[in-house]
Amino acid sequence: MSMNSERLLELTGLEAGAIRSAVEYAYDTLDLIDAELIARGSEPISGLVELANLSSMIGNLVGAGVAEASGGLYVRNRPHAFPDLVPQREDLPDLEVKTALETNSPKGHLPKEGVYLTFRYALGGPNSEYTRGKDSRGRTAWVWEVRVGYLGLADFSISNTDGDSGKTAVIKTEAFKTMPVVLFDPRFFPYARAWGGLSASSVALE
Repeated sequence: MSMNSERLLELTGLEAGAIRSAVEYAYDTLDLIDAELIARGSEPISGLVELANLSSMIGNLVGAGVAEASGGLYVRNRPHAFPDLVPQREDLPDLEVKTALETNSPKGHLPKEGVYLTFRYALGGPNSEYTRGKDSRGRTAWVWEVRVGYLGLADFSISNTDGDSGKTAVIKTEAFKTMPVVLFDPRFFPYARAWGGLSASSVALE
């Protein structure tokens, strides 16, 4: 379900549909990769790479998807360069894209002030099945939450979290909670109880 579309447009110039399209772009690409791997007798990509690399891969895919769906407002930057998405109009901001697994907080290499799109995903089954808990993880990535917001240097802390991209600048929990949610899929909600105003039963899918 899309939410806070006006705030998304104000901060980034993007319509809510661009975020949904970016997520579908990532899904379609991962499906193609998995189909080829399975046809060769292999596991899906999520079973072949570390979770840190999977998070990074998903970040690259949703970033490419945002650029493709932006109608020319943004283009992808070269790998490992700031910002992730380069604006093509002077009135638009540099845009960073960060990902995190389940309840982890998104993070980057170094604290950078600016506008962020954060994507959090869970691992479930290929037919949208999902059971909360590390021991119940599936092989298919499903984005359960996307947030947008402006972050300053004070909104980051230095830490390392298993299962993410191996970077060190983590968005602080309180700052992260203030970022408006622009997409939420309660089917893959990984918390045991409400978090940041969201719960698996609080929002119905469109």
